Amino acid sequence: MKIIFMGTPDFSVPVLEALHQAHEIVAVYSQPPRPAGRGKADRPSPVQARAMALGLPVRHPVSLRSEDAAKYFAALGADVAVVVAYGLILPQEILDAPRLGCLNIHASLLPRWRGAAPIHRAIMAGDSETGVCIMQMEAGLDTGPVLLRESLMIGAEETTADLHDRLSALGARLILRALDHLPLPAVPQPAEGVTYAAKIDKAEARVDFTRPAVEVDRLIRGLSPFPGAWIDVNGERVKLLRSRQATGQGFPGQVLAGFTIACGTGAVEITQAQREGKRPMPATEILKGLVLPDRV
Repeated sequence: MKIIFMGTPDFSVPVLEALHQAHEIVAVYSQPPRPAGRGKADRPSPVQARAMALGLPVRHPVSLRSEDAAKYFAALGADVAVVVAYGLILPQEILDAPRLGCLNIHASLLPRWRGAAPIHRAIMAGDSETGVCIMQMEAGLDTGPVLLRESLMIGAEETTADLHDRLSALGARLILRALDHLPLPAVPQPAEGVTYAAKIDKAEARVDFTRPAVEVDRLIRGLSPFPGAWIDVNGERVKLLRSRQATGQGFPGQVLAGFTIACGTGAVEITQAQREGKRPMPATEILKGLVLPDRV
């Protein structure tokens, strides 16, 4: 098939690579380069960087709402557009241009967790499973009918980074299966069970140990690695990247032993953390140079 690929972050790259091996990609659309690093030089998105390495033509318009953008898109003559974490709203003219429309790879079991941060929110909510849906796109936010879906279990100590990689690989496999069997029955999403995965706000990231241990553990794992749940240790912001529920009880924020911290009920054991300007380290290593106060 002739495919237009639309994606931006690391999550989208395995899908791009899988499609490149199996089909003809006539164009790659990605978000424009953004300032990054100490010098704030423009840095291409992970998708743009990989597409350029593969020799694929890349476009990064700021908007797709102009008449010229719609005409160019239609002139590509694609059979289908595959969209995964692209970051721009597609107007109706774009959705209608490919012969088979636009297919979205969404990292949740729709209609649960429509929106921007489905992986984070699934872990933070304590979901036992999630998955990937291949959705026929329409104008609403993740409201289109589902062509294929596959679920997987969320591990008890799994972080967003872990789940991100598994779902990305699953999405790549599932879109190839969908393309091989088009047209597929389009199953409308049920009206019941709709939830929205709001974009992560950095204000959510400071750990509140007055919450139950189960919620603190989910927050730490759900925000790992970005933006990273954090605590203040003697004026230094320390990110907590991996954790598990632990036995023990004390007043909220009390350091019980090692890197085990009491919560409103129960306790959490921090198993990986990151100091400012340092790499992530196991808790046993980080405590060799970090002295925790009696309470954080």
